[in-house]
Amino acid sequence: MTVAEQLEIIKRGAVEILVEKELVEKLEKSAKTGVPLKIKAGFDPTAPDLHVGHTVLLQKMRQFQKLGHEVYFLIGDFTGMIGDPTGKSETRKALTREDVLKNAETYKEQVFKILDPNLTKVVFNSDWLGKLTASDMIGLAAKYTVARMLERDDFSKRFNTQMPISIHEFMYPLVQGYDSVALKADVELGGTDQKFNLLVGRELQREWGQTPQTVITMPLLEGLDGVNKMSKSLGNYIGINEPADEIYGKVMSISDELMLRYYELLSDLTTAEFDQLKAELKSGAVHPMAAKKQLARELVSRYHGPTAAELADENFIKRFRDNQTPDEMPEVTLVPEGVKVLLCKVLAEAGLVKSNSEGRRSIQGGGVKVNGEKISDENQEIACTGEYVIQVGKRRFAKVRFA
Repeated sequence: MTVAEQLEIIKRGAVEILVEKELVEKLEKSAKTGVPLKIKAGFDPTAPDLHVGHTVLLQKMRQFQKLGHEVYFLIGDFTGMIGDPTGKSETRKALTREDVLKNAETYKEQVFKILDPNLTKVVFNSDWLGKLTASDMIGLAAKYTVARMLERDDFSKRFNTQMPISIHEFMYPLVQGYDSVALKADVELGGTDQKFNLLVGRELQREWGQTPQTVITMPLLEGLDGVNKMSKSLGNYIGINEPADEIYGKVMSISDELMLRYYELLSDLTTAEFDQLKAELKSGAVHPMAAKKQLARELVSRYHGPTAAELADENFIKRFRDNQTPDEMPEVTLVPEGVKVLLCKVLAEAGLVKSNSEGRRSIQGGGVKVNGEKISDENQEIACTGEYVIQVGKRRFAKVRFA
């Protein structure tokens, strides 16, 4: 591909490229010399399972692989024990070495559902950070000032509100930046919340006489609610290890607007194909449900294989056909009062029943279904995220979402 064609693919979905002119120069040099660029992205193994929000960076790494560049999947087994302070209002609890290594193994199993294992270099930053002496660490700390650290938004807020900041938290951006020095990275990818840390890497590379890496920030993917960042704690996530039917159903529950966001950041469609899809959706040539099914099949196929995707598609169609779910139904938006809410209360607020007690009786009588599944527990709660098709009896339906 030409440099311009490569740049078009690289820029898709990206929030910032710092500095784009430098990236163009690197791509041109790579094209002339035949030497691929070193692309780095780091992941602290702080949780054992990944969700599709984590895969935004992996998708961009996969694009770089397809362009012929060298991808480094960096597992922060050393930095994971420090704990990334990004976005935290208090000092983050550090993980044990045992926890980090256990999570790292599951990470490796999951990332190769997206990355090509033959073209991916998996590295652990303990390989170089663990070898730094106390003297080396002091030398590294001397490369940055406290004033510069306090330019970081979360540190600044905590300092101004007299919330504690531990000294080791200042070390996190420095050791992450040193990863780029150790790997001699040409490009580093990260979420928008990592911008400060990524720029520290550029500064440290200058200190070590290296060409500063290009920083590419990617957006933080919204969860099923279309508002909050995808998070397991909020229950608005799609886990890549979840059952095929679960992934398919969750994709089908997202809004039409969010669907396009997911296509842009998660799909393997080319830019031309994506533009065509948007045009066809706008003209009415393609129905949003058909486009959503296509996206659901793609994600299920990626994580469980084509056969599972076909079966999930059939199961979804059968479930909704058998439930005789109407194409048109009232749509209700509710304001969440917490992370979860009693289903009987949702029934009342959506106008499907007159009161919470009537809702409980309907559930007890087996007349309530949520997304096609019968609910029998009168104390059933549902997460205040995403979208639900709720049925009471044979004829009362509502599409309920949370603001």
